[in-house]
Amino acid sequence: MSTGTTITQFIIEEQRRIPGATGEFTLLLNDIVTATKVIANAVNKGALAGVLGAAGTENVQGEDQKKLDVISNDVMINSTSWSGHLAAMASEEMEEILHIPAMYPKGKYLLLFDPLDGSSNIDVNISVGTIFSILKAPEGKKEPTTEDFLQPGTQQVCAGYALYGPSTMVVLTTGRGTSGFTLDRNVGEYYLTHPNIQIPADTKEFAINASNQRFWEKPVQRYVDECLKGKEGPRGKDFNMRWVASMVAEVHRILTRGGIFMYPLDSKTKDKGGKLRLMYEANPMSFIVEQAGGASSTGRHRIMSMKPGGLHQRVPVILGSKNEVEKVVSYHKEMD
Repeated sequence: MSTGTTITQFIIEEQRRIPGATGEFTLLLNDIVTATKVIANAVNKGALAGVLGAAGTENVQGEDQKKLDVISNDVMINSTSWSGHLAAMASEEMEEILHIPAMYPKGKYLLLFDPLDGSSNIDVNISVGTIFSILKAPEGKKEPTTEDFLQPGTQQVCAGYALYGPSTMVVLTTGRGTSGFTLDRNVGEYYLTHPNIQIPADTKEFAINASNQRFWEKPVQRYVDECLKGKEGPRGKDFNMRWVASMVAEVHRILTRGGIFMYPLDSKTKDKGGKLRLMYEANPMSFIVEQAGGASSTGRHRIMSMKPGGLHQRVPVILGSKNEVEKVVSYHKEMD
């Protein structure tokens, strides 16, 4: 039987450190945590529940949706819209923000989420996850607008993700470090298993989609080339390359043992601004990584300092072990 600090206890203790806290934030996080348990159950049943395969629809990005994309999106909405803690929410799967139905009370927070990151891996049974970000809603405003969501990542109240892998985990930060919680399925509760996560500043692992090599900019070409030259090259050590095609899985590995993840700007994605979404992926993961002692950049700018220009804005992402991220950034500065 599991013992120790539950995720609810942990959040309440964090809340007690904030003067004037009302408990609303704690209750909102509990709603999100409940949603991750429901999604984890659907993911783990897979073909047994008939939830694998394409949904036959496209999301706002023009991407083919999986059945579990749709299910996960519905679960997040249904778990958080009724309780009175949110003013509005936004999902990577929906074009516009979602207002809270008039029948429910309004809260003081805004929620953004990617309901199932890495969903291209669902049918091959590789780890996927849910990413979320919480912002404060403007005071005294009955109906938030899209503009109210367009806050820089530095304004996040909380960011986290759920990883649906061999074990189900939630990793989150409220700005006081990054902590990980593992789900005990026997009791249906998350327990603190990874307190105060720290990413090693140095690493011998990098993660990038090498099939895009011919499209990369010169700074990234240079960095990867030096890594591949190993001990005989300018870095003087051998590197391993990893690529899961699930950002949650990539970031979780980096939090666990260090590394650098790159989805850089390239000639294929330049017109769109990058590949990954600022509000649903880059900002929350940057907050988590920075609070664990790592760094996150587009190669040219700190991601969390960027003023969003749109709800579905895309950006390049380079994050992970601090010294490696800084090296890639220095190569951009040299060549710009």
